[in-house]
Amino acid sequence: MRSMRLPVIILTVLLAGCAGRGSHDLLAKTNVSAPASEIAATHEIFVATTRQKATKDPRQVFDGDRSLTTSFAQVEMTVPKVHQVGNIERARGSANPDPAKNFTARGITFYDGAPQFAKAVGADVAMRGKRALVFVHGFNNGFDDGVYRITQIAHDMKYPGTPILFSWASAGKTTGYIYDKESANAARDDLEATLRMLAKTQVKSIDIIAHSMGTWVTMEALRQLAITGDRDLGGKLGYVILASPDIDVDVFKKQMIRYGKPDKPFAILLSGDDRALKLSTLISGDKPRVGDYGDAADLASYGVSVVDLTKTKGADRLNHAKFADNPFLVQLMGDQLRTPAGLASDEADPAQLDNLGQGLGKAVGSVAEIVITTPFKVLTVATGG
Repeated sequence: MRSMRLPVIILTVLLAGCAGRGSHDLLAKTNVSAPASEIAATHEIFVATTRQKATKDPRQVFDGDRSLTTSFAQVEMTVPKVHQVGNIERARGSANPDPAKNFTARGITFYDGAPQFAKAVGADVAMRGKRALVFVHGFNNGFDDGVYRITQIAHDMKYPGTPILFSWASAGKTTGYIYDKESANAARDDLEATLRMLAKTQVKSIDIIAHSMGTWVTMEALRQLAITGDRDLGGKLGYVILASPDIDVDVFKKQMIRYGKPDKPFAILLSGDDRALKLSTLISGDKPRVGDYGDAADLASYGVSVVDLTKTKGADRLNHAKFADNPFLVQLMGDQLRTPAGLASDEADPAQLDNLGQGLGKAVGSVAEIVITTPFKVLTVATGG
């Protein structure tokens, strides 16, 4: 029976993925105009990436090939008035996006190295309340997928700070799981350096949301910070949210042992019906992944809050992106994130560790039952929805 598994896995992976789009164009061939009344908001998305610039198709901006250095940019994105919370209204295929109907990239600025980028992002941070949100995407994501997702997250959560995408070199292909895993390994130093760079600005709180395989990059960067004695970035590390973590449970435990019990809210969002992680488990030798692990108390013993979203609804058939595409959840996460996790001068409040989990419970309180397991208690939120 085991000899039959690999072909089945390969076939299934070919049919499903985290993003799974055939085209990864971000820029339009021809810009389409729209009246200002049709635009809900414009967002400046700062980017640090380990991808190479796209030379074969410049509309992709950055492709899936790895670079040995980090590149920096800023993308101007617009969100249409017709946008629905939890959705990403994209133009189909390589069609030109209509700003009145679609998320649209209106322009891009490239920076000549880290100092120029740090100056630009530092100025934006100082202007926007001295907070920053770093998003780390997952497996099978093109550069465009990450830009669209962080735009949607920042917009729907009404995040009161500077949005920053860390885009590692995913191939953006359903067949690229092993390549993506190696790219994630190669990107951890770059994420660590990017976080250190941000900490040197006037920022007071750096929040991190990582998804799927992006949680591996994030945990490795945090582990490396801990090894150097600066695990909380001089008190500037804020919320850490790991959504659908594609990390071997045993490896995660070792990472947390090295990192230590968090002083700020640190949440894991998991779901027992995550089909993408079921595939990852099979590919990885039947070893459970953190994102669909069945023992929340075991994970919580390492100082994290575990939010079980199994009974909440996802917008895709894989149930792999509930953190962003469930309207109730994304809005309540925004409510929580708008309250700083603790500024550098504040004393750590132990009760704050489970605030995020409790808040998320309220987020889906009208549509589901979820279980929140924190280092201090277990909460079951039962509803009639």
